[in-house]
Amino acid sequence: MRSVRFSAADRQIFRIALPALFALVSEPLMVLADTAIVGHLGTTPLAGLAVAATILNTLVGLCIFLAYGSTAAVARSHGAGAEREAHAIGVSALWLAAGLGGVLAAAVLVTARPLTAWLASSPEAADEATVYLSISATALPAMLIVLAATGTLRGELDLRTPLVVTVVANIANVALNLVLVYGLDLGIAGSAIGTALAQWGSALWLGAVVILRARRAGATARPHPAAILTSARDGVPLFARTVTLRIALLIPTVLAARLGDAPLAAHQVAMAVVMFIAYGLDAIAIAGQTLTGRSLGAGDAKATRALARRMMGWGALTGVAAGALLAVTSPLVSVGFAADPAVHRALQPVLLVIAVIQPLSGVVFVLDGLLIGAGDGRYLAVAGMITLAVYAPLAIVLGSWGFTWLWVAYGGFILVRLATLLWREQSEHWLVLGQHR
Repeated sequence: MRSVRFSAADRQIFRIALPALFALVSEPLMVLADTAIVGHLGTTPLAGLAVAATILNTLVGLCIFLAYGSTAAVARSHGAGAEREAHAIGVSALWLAAGLGGVLAAAVLVTARPLTAWLASSPEAADEATVYLSISATALPAMLIVLAATGTLRGELDLRTPLVVTVVANIANVALNLVLVYGLDLGIAGSAIGTALAQWGSALWLGAVVILRARRAGATARPHPAAILTSARDGVPLFARTVTLRIALLIPTVLAARLGDAPLAAHQVAMAVVMFIAYGLDAIAIAGQTLTGRSLGAGDAKATRALARRMMGWGALTGVAAGALLAVTSPLVSVGFAADPAVHRALQPVLLVIAVIQPLSGVVFVLDGLLIGAGDGRYLAVAGMITLAVYAPLAIVLGSWGFTWLWVAYGGFILVRLATLLWREQSEHWLVLGQHR
């Protein structure tokens, strides 16, 4: 009975995980709102939005190290009692995000047309995508500032502020989109403008919170090139880790496309389901990032081990719950997301495979968060490359046997990730104590 008792450690974990969960679930709502509003403009604008969103999501997704890296570094410094340095790290992360966002915005503005022409299904869709992408590119610095600020605040154990900002931004985004798209008849451009304004509002709000707290702690808000370059260098391993994950998710999409329209459509639904579940599992991983950084910064290896094992247990339990719920509701999911019987037939067994994988995924997410919080990015990058090297040929071979087997291969991907991460957790190499790793 003791193993299931809700302990003080559990309360500490869920004080972080629950607000993180609500914030994570709120994040994709901005995209869903844009999709719903633009979808009523017609098929071509919606196709254009899909192309532009794919490009933007890829760029921002690759920069997730801004959030993860700042969470780990800020949490470790706070744990070591170095409050001023913790705030200085957060400010440097903001400057790095703003600079990188500016570079990416310029690059997208220059390449918007060729990028959309390459991805779009028609010249008309490319035109719509170019309009949306060009306007949205001006908000890329804002999107990255939000990542850096959110990561910093997580490291400070402030999950409430990002949640409030995300909810307010989503409400503002819907209101602005409705006014600009329908009230002023600006079409897809209105949607891009409304979303960009909401994103800049979030960035200014969160950035102001980070800077004001830094000033109160005696840290400067001015940019320090050396500190910014250090933040950038520390983010490289996490960037490499993210690239391997992105490639791993792209592989089954490419292979599914070769199997025909029905498997590809079923794959899109399956990926949407996996990503939605991932938001829930990632909440405990965020708790892992924050609490691991703090306990290691405080020099408490024993507490770090205890928290790690507890969070791994909760990751497995949430994975079991998610898998069981998906298994029970899989027939409804198939009908709810597609009307074609061929898609239903392809999707149903795959959903059951995904359900079986979830307990493993729950532990993988937690282990990933623990090692990110420990600042073990170099190992995560190497582990990602090893996993990708195993998964790519496995997916190609099993994918040739059929669509369901392609997702069995994805289970192999999760299993290899679990093995590499669990092996590291069992060692002492990631348990580096003190303020600096």
